[in-house]
Amino acid sequence: MLKTTTALAAVTALMAAPAFAGSPEAPAPEPVIAAAVPVAPASPNWTGFYAGGEIGYGDFDSTPGPSEDGILGGVILGYDYDLGNNVVVGGGLDYDFADIDGLDEIFRAKLRAGYKIGNGLLYGTGGYTIASTDNAGSDDGYVVGAGYEHMINQSFSVGGEVLYHDYGSFNNSGADLDGTTAQIRAAFRF
Repeated sequence: MLKTTTALAAVTALMAAPAFAGSPEAPAPEPVIAAAVPVAPASPNWTGFYAGGEIGYGDFDSTPGPSEDGILGGVILGYDYDLGNNVVVGGGLDYDFADIDGLDEIFRAKLRAGYKIGNGLLYGTGGYTIASTDNAGSDDGYVVGAGYEHMINQSFSVGGEVLYHDYGSFNNSGADLDGTTAQIRAAFRF
């Protein structure tokens, strides 16, 4: 009888072992906490008006005649529209005073189109220009160029622009006037 009781106790212990070991279902996995993934900042929205100033260098050639160069600078005003697909279009007005022998002022009305690169805008521009001189009056022509503008924050941007100006036969004088300007620009955006 002792053998039977010992055998019965051993079988009971073996059958009860899973009950003491835990439930037959696997435990729920512990939640995995993933590290925060930084999200790339969205490029800024360029839509809105801007106003500011520019200063730089200009080199103008009169054929026949001399080549003159010097400093020019003035004010800028414009409006940009962000199309939302990394493309920005806009228009602007520039008015510069020139410290270039014979050239007093330059006015420009330009359109621009550009591609957003992060917080920057790489663009091409072109339009209408008028130049006034101290001795030959004033005349109009066209202007084309390219530039880069960088948004410091939603309210302020800085950049640079290179423009080619062509006035043809200036004021029907028989002398062709053209020139190149390179300027840095800063604008408050609103």
